[in-house]
Amino acid sequence: MIVRILILHNRYREQGGEDVVVAAEAALLRSKGHVVWEEVADNRELEEGLRTAVEAVWSRSAQRRVAKRIRELGPDVVHVHNTFVRLSPSVYYACRDAGVPVVQTLHNYRLMCPSGIFFRGGRPCEDCRGRLGWPGVWHGCYRRSRVATASVAATVALHSFLGTWHRLVDLYVAPTEFARRKFIEGGLPEERVLVKPHFVAPDPGVGGGGGGYALFVGRLVVEKGVRTLLEAWKRLGGGKDAPALWIVGDGPLAGEVMETQKGKPGLRWLGRLPRPAVMALMKRAEFLVFPSEWYESFGLVIAEAYAVGLPVVAAAIGAAAELVKDGWTGLHFRPGDPEDLAVKAFQLFSWREKLEQMRRAARAEYEARYSSEANYEMLLAIYRRAGAKGSAGKEGAGL
Repeated sequence: MIVRILILHNRYREQGGEDVVVAAEAALLRSKGHVVWEEVADNRELEEGLRTAVEAVWSRSAQRRVAKRIRELGPDVVHVHNTFVRLSPSVYYACRDAGVPVVQTLHNYRLMCPSGIFFRGGRPCEDCRGRLGWPGVWHGCYRRSRVATASVAATVALHSFLGTWHRLVDLYVAPTEFARRKFIEGGLPEERVLVKPHFVAPDPGVGGGGGGYALFVGRLVVEKGVRTLLEAWKRLGGGKDAPALWIVGDGPLAGEVMETQKGKPGLRWLGRLPRPAVMALMKRAEFLVFPSEWYESFGLVIAEAYAVGLPVVAAAIGAAAELVKDGWTGLHFRPGDPEDLAVKAFQLFSWREKLEQMRRAARAEYEARYSSEANYEMLLAIYRRAGAKGSAGKEGAGL
């Protein structure tokens, strides 16, 4: 059955994993013959000021625009990915007025945390959960600004009071069970929060390793565990019995990476690279390092590693502790502990037979959970369920 989907998404100023997921899902659905439209706003066009702060809480222009699109297109379901800042939660009311069921993917924790990442002062922080984000205002957690953070907290507070999150979203999609539990603890209805992981497409094919290096791919920021990563490789030394470290990405800690690189022949910083180049590096790497110290809701780079048969050494926190099966598709280490990371990296690099077994297990995990075919069936089932729920008692459900 052909499903007609209107996707709503608000891009951030810097492209990230959310944009990759949205594009991949839209392409997958179109490849299967479904009709997909996209209504996309872009924060790169954002102007600072009071008007922007008010529209983040409720954008009448976005509400009118989405209502018009629904009238013109007649979608069976609206799939919302991100409404922050320029779309705003007002778009849910356009969907309600048109009687169209709504699916919302939960990419981050902004409904409970103004910064969206549950991280402050170099450690996980849940002070705002259940308190509508107001502790974050005091700390200026969003963009290091109390005014900007107040706008986020006001959005959450108003729409919590109006019941927007409970009344106007038929189904929520969390990418991992860890993220699902956090949102339920934060107050979302348990029966309406489902788990569907993200996926990797097209299939890049399996690599063979042999490059002699471990690989990090991600933004160079504190919460990604970059300092822990650098300290671990200082401990490893640069001998032939230890893996080199190649770093892909850019960000505020780029200077520290460059400085560390000067005294470490085995450490290479490659900057930001296009996806095909990253996948080629993954195919030759010995393993991926995922040292994030915040509650990642997923970790698309882990799924990409699995797609090429690359094991992962991951900090045992957030979604990574769930995605990486310790001793099977990789190894866990204590978050923020460079000594433990160094030990696990050396162990895996030396453990050649086990490393090959992990390569096969990683690829099998990709095929079972993170391929486009596996994901398509999950996504379609969610749309059907949302259609049945949102259209109960209505004629012409469409799904």
